[in-house]
Amino acid sequence: MASQVSKTRPENVGIVAMEWYSPQTYVAQTSLEKQDGCDGKYTVGLGQQQMAFADSREDVGSLLLTACARLLENYKIDPKSVGRLEVGTETLIDKSKSVKTSLLRLFEGNPNMEGVTSVNACYGGTAALFNSVAWVESSAWDGRYAIVVCGDIAVYEKGPARPSGGCGAVALLIGPDASLVLEPQRTTHALDCWDFYKPKGGEYPLVDGALSQACYLRCVDACYSNPGSYGNLASVDYCVFHAPYNKLVRKAHARLALRDSNDRPRNWCVAGDVAYEQSLVDKGLDASLRKASADDYDKRVAPSTEAPRHIGNCYTASVFFGLVSLVAFSD
Repeated sequence: MASQVSKTRPENVGIVAMEWYSPQTYVAQTSLEKQDGCDGKYTVGLGQQQMAFADSREDVGSLLLTACARLLENYKIDPKSVGRLEVGTETLIDKSKSVKTSLLRLFEGNPNMEGVTSVNACYGGTAALFNSVAWVESSAWDGRYAIVVCGDIAVYEKGPARPSGGCGAVALLIGPDASLVLEPQRTTHALDCWDFYKPKGGEYPLVDGALSQACYLRCVDACYSNPGSYGNLASVDYCVFHAPYNKLVRKAHARLALRDSNDRPRNWCVAGDVAYEQSLVDKGLDASLRKASADDYDKRVAPSTEAPRHIGNCYTASVFFGLVSLVAFSD
């Protein structure tokens, strides 16, 4: 990988290589449970095991730099063979200076790189991936690789949201003849919602946990039923979800399993339908769906949950830590 890839029209564009980084500092969720006097609430209720955190010697810049440096070094990538650098993060060091520019020190002698920092909550990393793949597939491609680096530090003030924090970064090498080829088949569901936002100075976001969970499930349902989706779970070998916490991943998978069932309610996934809206907050329905779909979860989803359960939520990098887990732990 030391030289430029090719200037012929690219085929089989996708992820050529991956690297990741998370700090070695972490706290066990059992310790948080003991401190808060709530045995099982975080390990069983959230499905998490540990939570990584950054100490005073690290920030999001150092996380992204380390992941990107590992990618360049471990795969012997010539920095001049990279023509696009895209960053996805919502953990800002500055409100104007792009975090991407902090990574340029790894590419000395190569200022000719397109790309920006995508800030769009947890979607920023996915947007960076799509933008990079589109560049390689476009007429503007100059024959070089693209690199996507995404990561965040998720930290919350003391309260029910704090155990759902975490931190880490993932770096992806994008190019033709990839090991993991991106198929053109995809679907999107976007909405305007005030479930998580940072309207003022300070370290902590404002969070409406119940609304955030409902929005997550609504988007999963909609993407699964939109034209252009894969149609059913049986058509894929594995599923990788964005993972704020593991229990939410289980909830989402269980709803997809119901979507495939002939026993699903009428108007399932129709926004505004009374029965559907109630299903988003029905704890009894959720428990029964997770029980009924447990075997399929273990087969199709569990292999992608190892890193997210032990590192915690990494916002833009969360789904990619799931992908790293799947590659590492699947047969």
